[in-house]
Amino acid sequence: MEIKRLKTKGEIMLDRAESQFWAYEIDNHDYKKDLILLDNVQFIYELSLAELELKALGVDFEVTNGLREFRILNKSDENKDLIKRKGSYYKTVDGQFTDYFQIIQKNQTRSVNQYLTHWIYPYKGKFHPQMIRALLNIIELKEGDTVLDPFSGSGTTALEAQLLGINFIGIDISPLCVIQGRVKTESVYIIDEIKKIKNEISANIVPNLFQTNENYYNFLNKLSKNERVRNFYILARLLAVSDNSRRNRDFVNSFLRNVDLMLASIEDYIQIKEQLNLKLGDIKIEVGDSRNIKLPDNSVDGIITSPPYSIALDYVQNDAHSLKDLGYDVLKMRDDFIGVRGNAKSRVDLYNEDMKKSYKEMYRVLKPNKYTVIVIGNATYQGQEVKTVEFTIRYMESLGFCLVKNINKIIFGLYNAMKKENILIFKKVK
Repeated sequence: MEIKRLKTKGEIMLDRAESQFWAYEIDNHDYKKDLILLDNVQFIYELSLAELELKALGVDFEVTNGLREFRILNKSDENKDLIKRKGSYYKTVDGQFTDYFQIIQKNQTRSVNQYLTHWIYPYKGKFHPQMIRALLNIIELKEGDTVLDPFSGSGTTALEAQLLGINFIGIDISPLCVIQGRVKTESVYIIDEIKKIKNEISANIVPNLFQTNENYYNFLNKLSKNERVRNFYILARLLAVSDNSRRNRDFVNSFLRNVDLMLASIEDYIQIKEQLNLKLGDIKIEVGDSRNIKLPDNSVDGIITSPPYSIALDYVQNDAHSLKDLGYDVLKMRDDFIGVRGNAKSRVDLYNEDMKKSYKEMYRVLKPNKYTVIVIGNATYQGQEVKTVEFTIRYMESLGFCLVKNINKIIFGLYNAMKKENILIFKKVK
């Protein structure tokens, strides 16, 4: 007889917060109130970000009704429209649903944070998209501004910037990450071309043709000359490789299902773009090194990033199955990734030296009086807590940044190497 482990209160709360039905609940009595939080806003740091976001948008307010509602003190059509279009943590403004509330309902998953194309490919250590949207507003980025993420990862900041009409430059040392970010943000422009070759690919996705990556990629190169189209079907394959490797799912069934889900998510994106008349930001994501950013001095309007937790999480090993399928030498790649080189104390020392180079580059490319947001936590390595947060604050301030906010963010999960992160907001003051 199988004995099921009872969930803790924290796990039950997290399940509820992650459920899309909880977030999408509509109460008719909300319609006459100034500003209502989304139902999935559950944690103190989220309320802090919601308040900072309102202040950045120029809204005066007071919190009411058990911290779930706001009374707008300087109510005007202009600031109500601003919250409605840009806000991140609010369901209704003066009885009207916000753009974000409508965006998150375009979701092919059961997780409220995986709407539109965010869900595509399982990447550990993802940002919460809602938090990133708020941070883009908090550091006062406007349509046409440019935000940089020198550790662009799965492309969360890229997609949220795109939705707000903010231009994005992302670099990542991992070619797998670059493909993820590109597919999530570029596929909306070439959906007809993606659909055009779907039947031919689906008809041939059988073991005798695609049993090796070489056969598949050669077939794909012959089928389409458009890199964006090829990237879509590359990532669809890697999703199936991941499902097969991690969950023992049938490769062919997984591939066909994921292609359909990916297309449905892209169609959702196109629909909400047209429905809300969104002007999308320009996105550029390249393979690159945060220690040597190929951008001019004082050239970006903001930076939002989360450095790799490589001391706690081996990104190379975690995605080895996909990287090998792409044809990369995983052992050789380890020499390039921050945080996975060296052993024992030398690993931490090498990580810190690499991060110093990265932070110097971030300071160099950021415009004066603009903001950098770093989401980072103290990891445990070989039984010892590594004081990464304290190191980051100390070094950033030595470069000429001023720490203007330090917000604690709890991380749920019994087996996480970190129990909390810090959202550090710095201003370049000299």
